[in-house]
Amino acid sequence: MPTSLPKADAPAALASLRSFFRAEFEQDLSDLKARLLLDYFFKELAPLAYNQGVRDAETYFRAKVEDLSSTCFEAPFTHWRKP
Repeated sequence: MPTSLPKADAPAALASLRSFFRAEFEQDLSDLKARLLLDYFFKELAPLAYNQGVRDAETYFRAKVEDLSSTCFEAPFTHWRKP
């Protein structure tokens, strides 16, 4: 599944990227350079984070499913055992 940046988040992401470059490299990025760099990050690097998130979610849910029988169990015939 390809990753993409929601259009509503693009202005804030571009502003953050420009601020980062200004603070860390003392270099101003034009709108075009910031957009190209952001697109590159999403195409090349975002899949790494996305795939790790999917693996983490899979590990979490597999552990929950393995424990399902002990987590979701209700003992029958308990009426006469009540104090």
